[in-house]
Amino acid sequence: MLSHTALHGPHTLASASTALRARRSQTFRAFYATIRSLRNHAPVEIDDLGPSDNDFILSILRANPSLRDTKSYLASFGVRPQPLERANPVVPPNVLDLPPPIPKQAPDIAASQKEVEQPKPTPLVSSILNPVYRRTALVKIQGPFTDIQLDSIARGMVYLEKLGLVSVIVVENDQLLRGDEGERSAVIEETMRVVAALEKQGAKARPVLGTVVRLGPKPDDGEEPRDFIPPEAHVYPSDLVPLRSALRAGEIPVLPPFALDSFCRSVRIDANDVLGALARGMGEAAALDGGDLHKQGEDYSEDINLVPLRLMIINREGGVPSYARSGYPHLLINLTSEHDFIRDTFDPAWEKEKPTALSNLSLARTCLAYMPPTSSAVMVSHRSPSSLIANLITNKPAVSSSLPHALLQGNRKLTPHTPTLLRRGLPIQVIRDPAHIDKAKMNHLLEKSFQRTLDESSFYKRLEKTLDFVVVAGDYVGAAIVTNEPSTNSSEPPISYLDKFAVLPSNQGDGTVDFLWVALHDESFGLGLPFSINPNGGKEGKGEGRDLVWRSRANNPINKWYFERSTGHMRMGSWVIFWCDAEKRLKTEEGRRANAGLSYVEEWETGRLSRWADVITKIPSAWK
Repeated sequence: MLSHTALHGPHTLASASTALRARRSQTFRAFYATIRSLRNHAPVEIDDLGPSDNDFILSILRANPSLRDTKSYLASFGVRPQPLERANPVVPPNVLDLPPPIPKQAPDIAASQKEVEQPKPTPLVSSILNPVYRRTALVKIQGPFTDIQLDSIARGMVYLEKLGLVSVIVVENDQLLRGDEGERSAVIEETMRVVAALEKQGAKARPVLGTVVRLGPKPDDGEEPRDFIPPEAHVYPSDLVPLRSALRAGEIPVLPPFALDSFCRSVRIDANDVLGALARGMGEAAALDGGDLHKQGEDYSEDINLVPLRLMIINREGGVPSYARSGYPHLLINLTSEHDFIRDTFDPAWEKEKPTALSNLSLARTCLAYMPPTSSAVMVSHRSPSSLIANLITNKPAVSSSLPHALLQGNRKLTPHTPTLLRRGLPIQVIRDPAHIDKAKMNHLLEKSFQRTLDESSFYKRLEKTLDFVVVAGDYVGAAIVTNEPSTNSSEPPISYLDKFAVLPSNQGDGTVDFLWVALHDESFGLGLPFSINPNGGKEGKGEGRDLVWRSRANNPINKWYFERSTGHMRMGSWVIFWCDAEKRLKTEEGRRANAGLSYVEEWETGRLSRWADVITKIPSAWK
């Protein structure tokens, strides 16, 4: 039998082998390019998207969820096992226990018994057949939009529904002025356009043209002070019957911004008031239902959790502009500590391109006040559809707000259409006197975060001598402790050292880490810059920034996070030393050198690594 070589000759085999290697190399490069495109994709223009079925899968892949993100998503939307005490054990029937035969002369009794005993799927079977626990989202579609844009927005709503998030949509059109002739019919037409777009994408939608909300504040509301503007409308649980009917039928309800006034007339009001009333009313109705329906053993396909989990504002403007991004949108907003500052410092030049940015900011604050603490709001341009899926799965901004500004400016994900994620957030305070630290809460925070026992006496004794400031998030759910460590040379200034950076495990992944790091930036290496003046009880941007230095064990899993946020690092045995350069000094030097740019090692950098290492490696451990 002739071999392949004898039949075709050695040269033919060699050329075939070369071609095969080239084909493998080409395949590998294509695969690598595909993976790179998934991780470092350019923003997708929604108008360019086609109706390909792969868009849904690619949108999920581009979200690139972490293990924590996946667990969080499954906790909200995954199959919920029934409690053991409620599970009915399956016992084989005994022949002696069988019911007696029904006499033939009583067909009516047999028929009624047959009707009663029709098998009904158990909650476990229902969860397998329909494994997604459905939640609701409030969506504001703020047009006007073209038909192509509406189709793309509708496709995003359908994708979210596949993942378990059913939208309750309120339609708004900025070009329809209130009081104009034909206003009502124009609003209804816009509502029907959204319904048609949803049905075109394969969804079932229902226009709810009757009034669901009532005009005016809720009658039984007291005069208690609030840190947000309550909506000028309200909802009673009985008013939500049309929404419940649509949701139970698997339909997406689409509402015009109508309300019932005191004369029982249907009038057009601000869509923000409708959304605020729904956020409150749906939560109150769910509370009357008994909270989580599936704890009551309800069928997965029978009902839906009415408590809004997300607020989505889809418009042509995108997010809220930021000074730190040169007018590009904020990435993540802590509404509790940043809302007033953003509103009071809003540049009038942004009004032309972002006329509804501040009203939508207030809308997010109002709605999130009525929604669960884990909820979030997203302000997104119609040009960033995939961000809706990414937000649902990860509940994080498109790009972390705690990354260095220089890195953010060069990131292809940062565009004028990058969405803004908003959370209710936490208050941020800066403490400079060790006596004002709540030691019991601080001990709990540090020991829970580091899973070690704090040597309390020696730790606080050292802080009394070296403390610069402590940034505290909320009620000690996170803290950053910065000290002034004396240099070996008394003529040199002390080293600004990040002694501890801790967040409770229960708050990791909810934005607290980014909130805390941004506040740390504003008080240390970012001090003196115009966007570092957030009023958090600290220096409010006044002063000169200083290099911030810290150390971490070489095997610390959080080092990857530090690598991305530090200016540089240096390995020293079992330690890794990180630092962040004072940003104002770098900008000043860049301006002085103009086009020449910064040198590899500036004058102030000469010998500083050895000085830092000599001091930092000798700091005693805070643990027993």
